[in-house]
Amino acid sequence: MEFFIISTLNGLSYGLLLFMLSSGLTLIFSMMGVLNFAHASFYMLGAYVGYSVSRVVGFWPALVIAPLVVGVLGALFERHFLRKVHKFGHVPELLITFGLSYVILELVQLVWGRIALEFRPPETLQGPAFTLINHSLNGLSLLWGAAPAELCSSADAAVRVVCSPFPATRAFMMLVALVMLVSVWLLLTRTRIGLVIQAALTHPEAVESLGHNVPAVFMMVFGAGAALAGLAGVIGGSTFLTEPAMAATVGSVIFVVVVVGGMGSLSGAFLASVLIGLIQTFAVAFDYSLGTLASQLGVQLGAAAQQNSFVKLTLSQVAPILPYLFLVLILIFRPKGLMGTREG
Repeated sequence: MEFFIISTLNGLSYGLLLFMLSSGLTLIFSMMGVLNFAHASFYMLGAYVGYSVSRVVGFWPALVIAPLVVGVLGALFERHFLRKVHKFGHVPELLITFGLSYVILELVQLVWGRIALEFRPPETLQGPAFTLINHSLNGLSLLWGAAPAELCSSADAAVRVVCSPFPATRAFMMLVALVMLVSVWLLLTRTRIGLVIQAALTHPEAVESLGHNVPAVFMMVFGAGAALAGLAGVIGGSTFLTEPAMAATVGSVIFVVVVVGGMGSLSGAFLASVLIGLIQTFAVAFDYSLGTLASQLGVQLGAAAQQNSFVKLTLSQVAPILPYLFLVLILIFRPKGLMGTREG
């Protein structure tokens, strides 16, 4: 039971990291109609800026400063580059953001080097948030923080005790992602600025006639989306690994999340992120070969089939391609996504 709970929490934490990334991309696309290919690069830039700032003033100030820096850089890019090609259509927008991703990668390698950096979280986030203790006699119990060694062992060989800690960094990541979801939703649906942002996309002339600066609104939206990616970078970089390849690792997956959830749908991005996180985590956790899985489902394979290299593949080996298979199925059976309103 503790294996299922910990695997579920790991899947949720990874899924919520994907949502932290995809929320900014969804915000930019839903408000501006721009599919930003450099979004994962802003995520990587947030991690590196957060690393540098944390070495000077500590992790918690870096958690605020780094997203602001990345957001300002994103806003300046929209103001001086993206805005100039916006009138030429979507293809130039895709190309300029695609080029920006390589520029950011080269700059990161030039400034911080090509090797991974040790971006450690603060002491309050080091260690487990809680520990699940599965006792063969007393059942399952939860203990906040790390469990003492005596609780995780038994002098009686017949008594089985299993302690499963859940890292505090992942718990913090989940908390920030949920706060981000609620904050963005409230901003867009319950505030005046959110109404102006939504109206500027569909009726820019009417919004401008009311005295609002529509180009400035779009610049703010792009900067806010980049800042959300930078915030995810600080948390993801300190939780996992800060390296130049981190943008490529999640770059394609967040586009899968946006398409599967529905282009421009924040709730769809949240649902798709959680589903993909759970699918990949449980595929790795249940490391069965396809042949073993077939036999457990009652499917009898012949001797020749059992020797087939495809049948010998384990779920953990095919886990990286599962989101893309999910994407293919969604595009076939529901092209507008799980909760989207527009197709493509």
